[in-house]
Amino acid sequence: MRPGPHNAITDVPGVRVGQVTRDEPGWLTGCSVVVPPPGTVGGVDVRGGGPGTRETDLLDPVNLVDRVDAVVLSGGSAFGLGVADGVMQEVYAAGLGWPVSPTDPAARVPIVPTAILFDLGRGGAWLHHPTPADGAAAYRAATDGPVVQGCVGAGTGAVAGGLKGGIGSASCVLDGGITVGAIVAVNAMGSALDRLTGDLLGRSRGLVDEFAQAPSPDPEAARAYWAQRDAVAVATRGTATTGTATTIGVVATDATLTKTQCRKLAQVSHDGLARALAPVHTAYDGDTVFTLATGRRSLDHPLDEVDLQSAAADCVSRAIVHAMLAATSIDRTAEGGLLAPAWSDRSRTGTHPHL
Repeated sequence: MRPGPHNAITDVPGVRVGQVTRDEPGWLTGCSVVVPPPGTVGGVDVRGGGPGTRETDLLDPVNLVDRVDAVVLSGGSAFGLGVADGVMQEVYAAGLGWPVSPTDPAARVPIVPTAILFDLGRGGAWLHHPTPADGAAAYRAATDGPVVQGCVGAGTGAVAGGLKGGIGSASCVLDGGITVGAIVAVNAMGSALDRLTGDLLGRSRGLVDEFAQAPSPDPEAARAYWAQRDAVAVATRGTATTGTATTIGVVATDATLTKTQCRKLAQVSHDGLARALAPVHTAYDGDTVFTLATGRRSLDHPLDEVDLQSAAADCVSRAIVHAMLAATSIDRTAEGGLLAPAWSDRSRTGTHPHL
Protein backbone atom coordinates (compact mmCIF):
# COMPACT_ATOMS: atom_id res chain seq x y z
CA MET A 1 0.00 0.00 0.00
CA ARG A 2 1.06 3.58 -0.62
CA PRO A 3 -0.41 7.03 -0.05
CA GLY A 4 -2.01 8.89 -2.94
CA PRO A 5 -0.35 11.92 -4.55
CA HIS A 6 -1.70 14.36 -1.92
CA ASN A 7 -1.92 11.85 0.94
CA ALA A 8 -5.39 13.25 1.49
CA ILE A 9 -9.04 12.40 0.97
CA THR A 10 -8.93 14.32 -2.32
CA ASP A 11 -6.86 11.48 -3.79
CA VAL A 12 -10.17 9.67 -4.24
CA PRO A 13 -11.12 10.68 -7.80
CA GLY A 14 -13.93 13.22 -7.89
CA VAL A 15 -13.82 14.10 -4.19
CA ARG A 16 -13.24 17.77 -3.32
CA VAL A 17 -12.73 19.63 -0.05
CA GLY A 18 -13.43 23.26 0.78
CA GLN A 19 -12.78 25.00 4.09
CA VAL A 20 -13.57 28.31 5.76
CA THR A 21 -11.52 29.47 8.75
CA ARG A 22 -12.76 32.11 11.17
CA ASP A 23 -9.79 33.12 13.32
CA GLU A 24 -10.15 36.89 13.36
CA PRO A 25 -10.23 38.57 16.81
CA GLY A 26 -12.97 37.01 18.92
CA TRP A 27 -13.30 33.99 16.62
CA LEU A 28 -11.78 30.53 16.65
CA THR A 29 -13.97 28.25 14.57
CA GLY A 30 -14.70 27.17 11.00
CA CYS A 31 -16.16 24.52 8.72
CA SER A 32 -14.98 21.91 6.23
CA VAL A 33 -17.12 20.59 3.38
CA VAL A 34 -16.46 17.33 1.52
CA VAL A 35 -18.03 17.30 -1.94
CA PRO A 36 -18.24 13.91 -3.71
CA PRO A 37 -19.17 13.31 -7.35
CA PRO A 38 -22.89 12.88 -8.16
CA GLY A 39 -24.30 9.47 -7.36
CA THR A 40 -22.05 8.81 -4.36
CA VAL A 41 -23.47 6.40 -1.78
CA GLY A 42 -23.18 7.41 1.88
CA GLY A 43 -23.11 5.88 5.34
CA VAL A 44 -22.46 6.95 8.93
CA ASP A 45 -21.73 5.58 12.37
CA VAL A 46 -22.17 7.69 15.53
CA ARG A 47 -20.37 6.41 18.62
CA GLY A 48 -19.91 9.33 21.03
CA GLY A 49 -22.26 10.09 23.90
CA GLY A 50 -22.83 13.75 23.00
CA PRO A 51 -23.29 13.97 19.22
CA GLY A 52 -24.57 16.89 17.19
CA THR A 53 -25.69 15.73 13.76
CA ARG A 54 -28.07 16.29 10.87
CA GLU A 55 -29.41 13.80 8.28
CA THR A 56 -27.72 10.80 9.92
CA ASP A 57 -30.98 8.84 10.25
CA LEU A 58 -31.38 9.21 6.50
CA LEU A 59 -28.19 7.19 5.99
CA ASP A 60 -29.50 4.18 7.89
CA PRO A 61 -29.49 1.27 5.40
CA VAL A 62 -33.20 0.61 6.02
CA ASN A 63 -34.13 4.10 4.83
CA LEU A 64 -34.76 5.28 1.28
CA VAL A 65 -32.16 7.85 0.27
CA ASP A 66 -28.78 6.39 -0.67
CA ARG A 67 -27.07 9.34 -2.37
CA VAL A 68 -25.10 12.14 -0.72
CA ASP A 69 -24.40 15.57 -2.26
CA ALA A 70 -21.97 16.89 0.37
CA VAL A 71 -20.89 16.27 3.96
CA VAL A 72 -20.31 19.12 6.43
CA LEU A 73 -17.90 19.05 9.37
CA SER A 74 -18.30 22.20 11.44
CA GLY A 75 -17.41 23.92 14.65
CA GLY A 76 -19.97 25.88 16.62
CA SER A 77 -21.65 23.02 18.48
CA ALA A 78 -25.37 22.79 17.63
CA PHE A 79 -25.30 26.35 16.25
CA GLY A 80 -22.96 25.05 13.55
CA LEU A 81 -25.56 22.68 12.13
CA GLY A 82 -26.94 25.67 10.23
CA VAL A 83 -23.83 25.65 8.05
CA ALA A 84 -25.57 22.92 6.04
CA ASP A 85 -28.26 25.40 4.98
CA GLY A 86 -25.73 27.36 2.95
CA VAL A 87 -24.27 24.19 1.46
CA MET A 88 -27.74 23.00 0.46
CA GLN A 89 -28.40 26.24 -1.41
CA GLU A 90 -25.14 25.83 -3.34
CA VAL A 91 -25.87 22.18 -4.12
CA TYR A 92 -29.32 23.10 -5.39
CA ALA A 93 -27.90 25.92 -7.53
CA ALA A 94 -25.52 23.36 -9.07
CA GLY A 95 -28.52 21.35 -10.25
CA LEU A 96 -28.06 18.54 -7.74
CA GLY A 97 -30.22 17.01 -5.04
CA TRP A 98 -32.60 14.11 -4.49
CA PRO A 99 -35.46 14.27 -7.04
CA VAL A 100 -38.92 14.22 -5.46
CA SER A 101 -41.08 14.66 -8.58
CA PRO A 102 -41.17 12.59 -11.79
CA THR A 103 -42.26 15.64 -13.81
CA ASP A 104 -40.65 18.70 -12.22
CA PRO A 105 -36.84 18.74 -12.44
CA ALA A 106 -36.74 21.69 -10.04
CA ALA A 107 -38.26 19.57 -7.29
CA ARG A 108 -35.00 18.47 -5.66
CA VAL A 109 -33.80 18.29 -2.07
CA PRO A 110 -30.01 18.37 -1.51
CA ILE A 111 -28.73 15.67 0.84
CA VAL A 112 -26.09 17.19 3.14
CA PRO A 113 -25.33 15.14 6.27
CA THR A 114 -23.59 17.19 8.95
CA ALA A 115 -21.71 16.73 12.20
CA ILE A 116 -20.45 19.39 14.60
CA LEU A 117 -17.82 19.68 17.29
CA PHE A 118 -17.69 21.93 20.33
CA ASP A 119 -15.52 25.07 20.13
CA LEU A 120 -17.86 27.75 21.48
CA GLY A 121 -16.12 30.56 23.31
CA ARG A 122 -12.63 29.44 22.42
CA GLY A 123 -12.00 32.57 20.40
CA GLY A 124 -13.38 34.85 23.11
CA ALA A 125 -17.04 35.34 22.09
CA TRP A 126 -19.52 32.58 22.91
CA LEU A 127 -21.85 33.02 19.93
CA HIS A 128 -19.19 33.30 17.25
CA HIS A 129 -19.88 30.19 15.20
CA PRO A 130 -19.85 29.21 11.50
CA THR A 131 -22.86 30.40 9.52
CA PRO A 132 -24.74 29.27 6.39
CA ALA A 133 -22.70 31.85 4.45
CA ASP A 134 -19.51 30.15 5.62
CA GLY A 135 -20.89 26.79 4.46
CA ALA A 136 -21.71 28.22 1.03
CA ALA A 137 -18.23 29.74 0.76
CA ALA A 138 -16.58 26.44 1.73
CA TYR A 139 -18.60 24.59 -0.90
CA ARG A 140 -17.62 27.09 -3.59
CA ALA A 141 -13.95 26.83 -2.52
CA ALA A 142 -13.87 23.03 -2.77
CA THR A 143 -11.02 21.60 -4.88
CA ASP A 144 -9.46 18.22 -5.53
CA GLY A 145 -6.00 19.50 -4.64
CA PRO A 146 -3.97 19.15 -1.43
CA VAL A 147 -5.97 19.57 1.79
CA VAL A 148 -4.76 22.34 4.09
CA GLN A 149 -4.30 20.83 7.55
CA GLY A 150 -3.91 22.03 11.12
CA CYS A 151 -5.83 24.98 12.60
CA VAL A 152 -8.18 25.43 9.65
CA GLY A 153 -11.79 24.70 8.79
CA ALA A 154 -13.66 22.64 11.35
CA GLY A 155 -10.40 22.17 13.25
CA THR A 156 -9.72 25.86 13.82
CA GLY A 157 -10.78 25.84 17.47
CA ALA A 158 -10.26 22.15 18.13
CA VAL A 159 -8.47 20.81 21.20
CA ALA A 160 -7.40 17.22 21.93
CA GLY A 161 -6.49 16.21 25.45
CA GLY A 162 -5.33 19.71 26.36
CA LEU A 163 -3.23 20.17 23.22
CA LYS A 164 -4.22 21.98 20.04
CA GLY A 165 -6.16 19.77 17.68
CA GLY A 166 -7.11 20.48 14.10
CA ILE A 167 -7.89 19.07 10.68
CA GLY A 168 -5.87 16.17 9.29
CA SER A 169 -6.12 14.01 6.21
CA ALA A 170 -4.51 10.88 4.77
CA SER A 171 -5.02 8.43 1.92
CA CYS A 172 -4.03 4.96 0.77
CA VAL A 173 -3.98 3.19 -2.58
CA LEU A 174 -4.52 -0.54 -2.14
CA ASP A 175 -2.61 -3.09 -4.19
CA GLY A 176 -5.66 -3.66 -6.39
CA GLY A 177 -5.89 0.05 -7.23
CA ILE A 178 -8.77 1.08 -4.95
CA THR A 179 -8.19 4.39 -3.18
CA VAL A 180 -9.44 5.30 0.28
CA GLY A 181 -8.92 8.55 2.17
CA ALA A 182 -9.98 10.25 5.38
CA ILE A 183 -10.36 13.76 6.74
CA VAL A 184 -10.74 14.19 10.50
CA ALA A 185 -11.38 17.16 12.78
CA VAL A 186 -9.67 16.22 16.06
CA ASN A 187 -11.36 17.75 19.13
CA ALA A 188 -11.21 14.91 21.65
CA MET A 189 -11.81 14.61 25.37
CA GLY A 190 -9.09 11.95 25.30
CA SER A 191 -5.45 12.41 24.36
CA ALA A 192 -3.58 11.65 21.16
CA LEU A 193 -0.46 10.86 23.21
CA ASP A 194 1.10 7.68 24.57
CA ARG A 195 1.45 8.16 28.33
CA LEU A 196 4.79 6.31 28.48
CA THR A 197 6.65 7.80 25.53
CA GLY A 198 4.86 11.07 24.81
CA ASP A 199 4.64 10.05 21.17
CA LEU A 200 1.48 10.31 19.10
CA LEU A 201 -0.51 7.10 19.47
CA GLY A 202 -1.36 6.82 15.79
CA ARG A 203 2.18 7.21 14.50
CA SER A 204 2.64 3.42 14.38
CA ARG A 205 -0.08 3.19 11.70
CA GLY A 206 1.95 5.35 9.31
CA LEU A 207 3.12 4.13 5.94
CA VAL A 208 6.86 3.92 5.20
CA ASP A 209 8.63 7.15 6.27
CA GLU A 210 5.31 9.00 6.52
CA PHE A 211 6.14 10.57 9.87
CA ALA A 212 9.92 10.40 9.67
CA GLN A 213 10.28 14.19 9.91
CA ALA A 214 8.07 14.52 12.99
CA PRO A 215 9.82 15.58 16.23
CA SER A 216 10.97 12.77 18.52
CA PRO A 217 9.39 12.96 21.98
CA ASP A 218 11.26 12.75 25.28
CA PRO A 219 9.84 10.15 27.76
CA GLU A 220 10.88 12.31 30.73
CA ALA A 221 9.07 15.27 29.20
CA ALA A 222 6.06 13.01 28.64
CA ARG A 223 5.90 12.07 32.32
CA ALA A 224 6.12 15.74 33.32
CA TYR A 225 3.38 16.61 30.84
CA TRP A 226 1.02 13.92 32.14
CA ALA A 227 1.64 14.95 35.74
CA GLN A 228 0.60 18.49 34.83
CA ARG A 229 -2.39 17.37 32.81
CA ASP A 230 -3.64 15.01 35.52
CA ALA A 231 -3.42 17.80 38.09
CA VAL A 232 -5.47 20.09 35.87
CA ALA A 233 -8.01 17.32 35.25
CA VAL A 234 -8.55 16.89 38.99
CA ALA A 235 -8.86 20.63 39.56
CA THR A 236 -11.44 21.10 36.80
CA ARG A 237 -13.40 17.86 37.23
CA GLY A 238 -16.49 19.61 38.53
CA THR A 239 -16.74 21.91 35.51
CA ALA A 240 -16.79 19.24 32.76
CA THR A 241 -20.05 18.92 30.83
CA THR A 242 -21.27 16.46 28.24
CA GLY A 243 -20.73 17.28 24.58
CA THR A 244 -17.80 19.69 24.92
CA ALA A 245 -15.41 17.64 22.79
CA THR A 246 -16.04 15.43 19.69
CA THR A 247 -13.91 14.08 16.84
CA ILE A 248 -15.68 13.98 13.49
CA GLY A 249 -14.57 12.80 10.07
CA VAL A 250 -15.29 11.51 6.60
CA VAL A 251 -13.88 8.42 4.88
CA ALA A 252 -14.18 8.26 1.10
CA THR A 253 -13.34 5.54 -1.41
CA ASP A 254 -13.73 4.94 -5.13
CA ALA A 255 -14.94 1.39 -4.46
CA THR A 256 -18.48 0.32 -5.31
CA LEU A 257 -20.34 -0.19 -2.04
CA THR A 258 -23.96 -0.57 -1.04
CA LYS A 259 -25.49 1.58 1.66
CA THR A 260 -25.09 -1.32 4.10
CA GLN A 261 -21.43 -1.72 3.18
CA CYS A 262 -20.93 2.02 3.70
CA ARG A 263 -22.34 1.66 7.22
CA LYS A 264 -19.96 -1.20 7.94
CA LEU A 265 -17.03 0.81 6.57
CA ALA A 266 -17.95 3.66 8.93
CA GLN A 267 -18.11 1.25 11.86
CA VAL A 268 -14.66 -0.20 11.18
CA SER A 269 -13.24 3.28 10.53
CA HIS A 270 -13.96 4.09 14.16
CA ASP A 271 -11.16 1.63 14.99
CA GLY A 272 -8.85 4.32 13.62
CA LEU A 273 -10.10 6.74 16.26
CA ALA A 274 -9.51 4.19 19.01
CA ARG A 275 -5.92 3.57 17.87
CA ALA A 276 -5.03 7.27 17.87
CA LEU A 277 -7.05 8.73 20.78
CA ALA A 278 -7.48 7.47 24.33
CA PRO A 279 -10.09 7.36 25.65
CA VAL A 280 -12.51 7.74 22.76
CA HIS A 281 -16.31 7.51 22.34
CA THR A 282 -16.84 8.91 25.84
CA ALA A 283 -19.98 10.52 27.24
CA TYR A 284 -18.30 13.87 26.59
CA ASP A 285 -17.57 13.24 22.88
CA GLY A 286 -19.91 13.07 19.92
CA ASP A 287 -17.59 11.00 17.72
CA THR A 288 -19.05 10.52 14.23
CA VAL A 289 -17.61 9.07 11.01
CA PHE A 290 -19.31 9.42 7.62
CA THR A 291 -18.43 7.25 4.61
CA LEU A 292 -18.70 8.00 0.90
CA ALA A 293 -18.37 5.45 -1.93
CA THR A 294 -18.13 6.89 -5.43
CA GLY A 295 -18.53 3.51 -7.19
CA ARG A 296 -15.78 3.81 -9.77
CA ARG A 297 -14.05 0.51 -8.91
CA SER A 298 -15.41 -2.91 -8.08
CA LEU A 299 -14.44 -5.23 -5.25
CA ASP A 300 -13.20 -8.31 -7.10
CA HIS A 301 -12.92 -10.64 -4.11
CA PRO A 302 -14.98 -10.83 -0.90
CA LEU A 303 -11.88 -10.16 1.19
CA ASP A 304 -11.21 -6.96 -0.76
CA GLU A 305 -13.82 -5.36 1.47
CA VAL A 306 -11.83 -6.36 4.56
CA ASP A 307 -8.67 -4.86 3.07
CA LEU A 308 -10.59 -1.65 2.37
CA GLN A 309 -11.95 -1.50 5.91
CA SER A 310 -8.50 -2.05 7.39
CA ALA A 311 -6.93 0.64 5.20
CA ALA A 312 -9.76 3.07 6.04
CA ALA A 313 -9.21 2.66 9.78
CA ASP A 314 -5.48 3.27 9.31
CA CYS A 315 -6.23 6.37 7.23
CA VAL A 316 -8.29 7.75 10.11
CA SER A 317 -5.43 7.15 12.58
CA ARG A 318 -2.90 8.70 10.21
CA ALA A 319 -5.17 11.70 9.60
CA ILE A 320 -5.30 12.29 13.36
CA VAL A 321 -1.50 12.26 13.51
CA HIS A 322 -1.30 14.74 10.62
CA ALA A 323 -3.80 17.00 12.41
CA MET A 324 -1.75 17.02 15.61
CA LEU A 325 1.52 17.59 13.73
CA ALA A 326 0.10 20.45 11.65
CA ALA A 327 -1.61 22.20 14.57
CA THR A 328 -0.02 25.37 15.94
CA SER A 329 -0.28 26.86 19.43
CA ILE A 330 -3.16 29.29 19.94
CA ASP A 331 -2.99 32.02 22.58
CA ARG A 332 -6.22 33.95 23.05
CA THR A 333 -6.12 34.35 26.83
CA ALA A 334 -6.04 38.15 26.60
CA GLU A 335 -9.50 37.90 25.01
CA GLY A 336 -10.85 35.50 27.62
CA GLY A 337 -10.39 32.56 25.27
CA LEU A 338 -8.30 29.42 25.09
CA LEU A 339 -4.59 28.82 25.31
CA ALA A 340 -3.75 25.46 23.71
CA PRO A 341 -0.13 24.49 23.03
CA ALA A 342 0.63 22.39 19.97
CA TRP A 343 2.15 18.92 20.29
CA SER A 344 5.16 20.03 18.27
CA ASP A 345 5.84 22.73 20.87
CA ARG A 346 5.31 20.34 23.78
CA SER A 347 7.56 17.71 22.25
CA ARG A 348 10.41 20.20 22.28
CA THR A 349 9.84 21.80 25.70
CA GLY A 350 8.24 18.93 27.59
CA THR A 351 6.01 21.17 29.68
CA HIS A 352 3.80 24.18 29.25
CA PRO A 353 2.99 26.63 32.04
CA HIS A 354 -0.70 26.71 31.20
CA LEU A 355 -1.32 22.96 31.10
